[in-house]
Amino acid sequence: MHETTPIAFITGATSGIGQACAERFASAGWGLILTGRRLKRLETLKQHLAESVPVHVAEMDVTDRSSIERVVESLPEPFGNIRLLLNNAGVALGKGPAQEAELDDWLTMIQTNISGLVTVTRLLLPRLVAHGPGATIINIGSIAGHTPYPGGHVYGASKAFVEQFSYNLRCDLSGVGVRVTDLAPGMTESEFTEVRMKGDREVARRYYAGTRPLQPGDVAAQALHIAELPEHVNITRLEVAPLCQQWSPFTILRE
Repeated sequence: MHETTPIAFITGATSGIGQACAERFASAGWGLILTGRRLKRLETLKQHLAESVPVHVAEMDVTDRSSIERVVESLPEPFGNIRLLLNNAGVALGKGPAQEAELDDWLTMIQTNISGLVTVTRLLLPRLVAHGPGATIINIGSIAGHTPYPGGHVYGASKAFVEQFSYNLRCDLSGVGVRVTDLAPGMTESEFTEVRMKGDREVARRYYAGTRPLQPGDVAAQALHIAELPEHVNITRLEVAPLCQQWSPFTILRE
């Protein structure tokens, strides 16, 4: 690997936006550290991409601090100079109102979308700061962090945290040349929705019926654009949604 090859560390790279980002960054010549819970998928992705760029894969569960520490501490030397952290790993669970939600689902979303994201970020900050100008953190947020909707409860709240955490990181890190962006997609067709529906593919299919949602590659294209901007340019927040997804008027409940 050439010493000038930029390195991206991507969480949740086994499917959806994370996998699409791996493919997009590889096509642009980036070296990759790909992490996720499904090692077999990571290894398959590595076989696909490693012919063109250096790829290191590691099984990692962002809800397990020791798992993250092992991965970060055991990075091979050629992959140590990380230029980009892409915090993509996240989850939404359940589709009903708060009063019908399972508490375990709420806690899993908090552990993944909040605790996992901040743990990965904190453990990689020294490497990003050491890289200096050009280093970037992209946190995958959601329009749900801004726009409430029935059934959004903890998922939307967790993405609001991602937005505010990104803003505050930017305040602290701009002085050392590290950029931070909250990349907030709208409706995106991926395995993410099937997971939210607890594996009910028919419900997930109906969710997208008659729409033209974003594809993971659409979001990946925006991530690469952010990462390859000139060093002095920081996109603080980028919200991207399909044209078919529009705002609705306030709902008024009448007796």
